[in-house]
Amino acid sequence: MSLLGLDVGTTGCKVSAFNAEGGLVTSSYREYDVERPHPGYAELDAADVWGRVQDAIEEVAGQSRSDPVTAASVSSLGEALVPVSAGREILAPSILNFDERGSEFLESVAALIDNERLYAINGNTLGNHYSLTKLLWIREHEPELYARTHKFLLWGAFVAFMLGAEPVADYSLANRTLLFDVDREDWSDELVGLMQLDRHKLPDTAPSGTRIGTVSDAVAGRLGLPRGVAVVAGAHDQCANAVGCGVLDEGRAMFGMGTYVCIVPVFAQRRDPAAMIAHGFNTEHHAAPGRYVSFLYNHGGSMLKWYRDTFAAAERDAADAAGKDVYAKLIAEIPEGPSTVVVLPHFAPTGPPEFVADSRGVVAGLRLETSRGEILKGILEGAVFYLRECLEPMLSTDAAINEFRAVGGGSKSDAWLQIAADILGRPLTRAGVQEAGTLGAAILAGWGTSVFASPEEGAATMVALERTFEPNPQRHEAYNDRYAQYCRLWPLMKDYLRHLSQP
Repeated sequence: MSLLGLDVGTTGCKVSAFNAEGGLVTSSYREYDVERPHPGYAELDAADVWGRVQDAIEEVAGQSRSDPVTAASVSSLGEALVPVSAGREILAPSILNFDERGSEFLESVAALIDNERLYAINGNTLGNHYSLTKLLWIREHEPELYARTHKFLLWGAFVAFMLGAEPVADYSLANRTLLFDVDREDWSDELVGLMQLDRHKLPDTAPSGTRIGTVSDAVAGRLGLPRGVAVVAGAHDQCANAVGCGVLDEGRAMFGMGTYVCIVPVFAQRRDPAAMIAHGFNTEHHAAPGRYVSFLYNHGGSMLKWYRDTFAAAERDAADAAGKDVYAKLIAEIPEGPSTVVVLPHFAPTGPPEFVADSRGVVAGLRLETSRGEILKGILEGAVFYLRECLEPMLSTDAAINEFRAVGGGSKSDAWLQIAADILGRPLTRAGVQEAGTLGAAILAGWGTSVFASPEEGAATMVALERTFEPNPQRHEAYNDRYAQYCRLWPLMKDYLRHLSQP
């Protein structure tokens, strides 16, 4: 018996089969690109991504016949929706959270409901990175698509639906729409009504770990899966990552190092709304029952991919052809000590505290002798500086964080983990399975089919820890000085952007 975890992200999908003790049976990965058909647009070709997910499942199914899959669950990116028909036909591309479409509705939505009331219901404040404004844009600009859509499905719900399950979104994903009532654990009649949206076009909701169907016989036959594989409601990728490294209780935080670099602290109860709103901190359901999480994040992994494709495209292609990891080669070039380059990581719309839709990045301190390794280290440092700037006010809300657990592709790098420990001045422990999203999804699959009595039991059984990176006091002190320089960049850039926007 094995448990199948699927992790569908913005730039790639991974499928892994684990045995009930947490041992990896086999795994498969497929990469894809964000499509930008017009300036300001960012979307995924849902049909193409679904095809790649199927390819990955088929490869894993073929390699795990001696330990056949019994249950599957999906971890996925948040916010983005896929419009589908009742017959499971994909009707259009999926608009991503950093797509600029929908910003025209922010003012009218704000006139209907203020942030204090919105936060009281949903645990988030208004922004164009959530599903709501994308839905309003589709209704306004693509009314025929809106009318013929049976359900707008968040990605975890979409993949489960295409496998054969009912159209059901777990609570953590549903929260990312701005339409979910955190306390009532259902779509908010008030919010859906204010926005004049059709509630029947939204999926049902259920807690993570709920069995929501079975892989259809047709899909099972096509992909080489056994008949009767259970499909279990998964989680928003950051919540699944947290499950996959055992971050289930208050006092721990997940340090995710994927497309987004993200700190996810866990709370036993909702925090003071005024303090959370003041700093742009959200609240949503964790995949573990009775727990909540918040997200501090930036596009650190996307910037690393941009660096690879911009500065090392030939090496990338050669490494791909040889089946090697080009990132390890590139990170080996970074110098000792803090970089001479300071990077403001605003290469895409920012996260908390300000959620700037049209910001700009900065690479400061370039000289003719600056090496590309210096630039790369500045990027890695900048991503962590951003999180430190978010983390400091989070800790002022009495949110104690005693332990960080690092996951994601970036956590394979000893160098980046040491940089993070030195900048934050706190130890980081690397999980034994870096791609914790698939492991977290597998744990949820096991919980939903009674292999485990709880996610805590599943994590205790399946999660292993590898190594702890302690901060170096001298480097931490040096980074304090560099951090002070970093903190001066955004106010200067904000002033530049204000002048840029003037006619």
